[in-house]
Amino acid sequence: MSPSPPPPLFPAHSRRYIAAFQFSAWHAAFARVSPRAVVTHPLDGAFRAYLEADGVVVPEGADDGVSDPSSDEDDATEPDAPARPRPAFPHLDAQIRAAVREYDAVFPKLNWTAPQDASWILPTLRCTSPADVYLLLKSSDFVSHDVDPQLAFAGCAPGPGPSTASDRPEHPHDLELVLKKWHPMDRGREFRCFVRDEILIGISQRDVNYYPHLNEQDTRDKILRSIVYFWVRHVRLKFVGGGDYVFDIHMTRDLSSAHILDFNPYHPKTDALLFTYDELLQLLMSASTSAAASTPDEPSFTPVLRTITSASHPAAARNAPSNQHNAVPFEALQMSAGNDIGTFSAMWQEELQKSMYEDE
Repeated sequence: MSPSPPPPLFPAHSRRYIAAFQFSAWHAAFARVSPRAVVTHPLDGAFRAYLEADGVVVPEGADDGVSDPSSDEDDATEPDAPARPRPAFPHLDAQIRAAVREYDAVFPKLNWTAPQDASWILPTLRCTSPADVYLLLKSSDFVSHDVDPQLAFAGCAPGPGPSTASDRPEHPHDLELVLKKWHPMDRGREFRCFVRDEILIGISQRDVNYYPHLNEQDTRDKILRSIVYFWVRHVRLKFVGGGDYVFDIHMTRDLSSAHILDFNPYHPKTDALLFTYDELLQLLMSASTSAAASTPDEPSFTPVLRTITSASHPAAARNAPSNQHNAVPFEALQMSAGNDIGTFSAMWQEELQKSMYEDE
């Protein structure tokens, strides 16, 4: 009898598989172990057009004391030109303000993607007004993935069963705005967990900086035990997208439990961090030989935990600031009127403070 062929490097992914990773598709099932959030969907076509349009403009009525960064640019370059009308989303403004009242501050994202690359304008990504939310979304290159269906569903194979027009990658999908309760995060307690064929095979430190406490053996053992227990109790066999997924967690201060931050598809666009996907495939093949001995409460395979082991670790040594490659969107360069981004950021913060004092 010939040996079974090795599994593929990545599972096949259909549009339905990718759609299962939208926040609204999974959050209700894991609400008890994930941050509180409200979801507004579907967003209308006017808001999609706003996100797709060039320039960074704060919608009418969303300011809450924040001045529109595009207005100074217009005044400087076209003094005689009529002011451009600003879009307005009063219903969405009201929903954002309600979430801020309930949560004190929010962290926004769209269906799959958060504007992590826009931290240059709000370093903590902590939003307390509609204007904050819109500025983060408009200043982010990452969120374009969610707006464009051909990016969101790139490489999707036809799903099982009869194919319809809505299964095609280019078919428009509903946009959603997620407003999570904002919490300060200790990046040294964030981990990315890789699950293939419903086997937890690998766990990686998510922030690739050196944290000495992550290399103490007792701490590593506790992290591994806690994550495996958390996965078995709260995640295993419960994710609607099937048995191939990557999930991010933030562990509690005592490292005894965790909260789910996000689910990601098991495919090349999801960063494998301290692994390679070839290494994860080897782990899968090793795990598959012992999977038959697993029980619902006791997996027989122990996942591999990887952390940055020293300040000279290759991953830490080459670790540039997060999202450095797109930390300065083209619109920001236009807004800066020739100043470097450091100068512009300081000017922008000064203008925010000035606007708030003028409104008092």
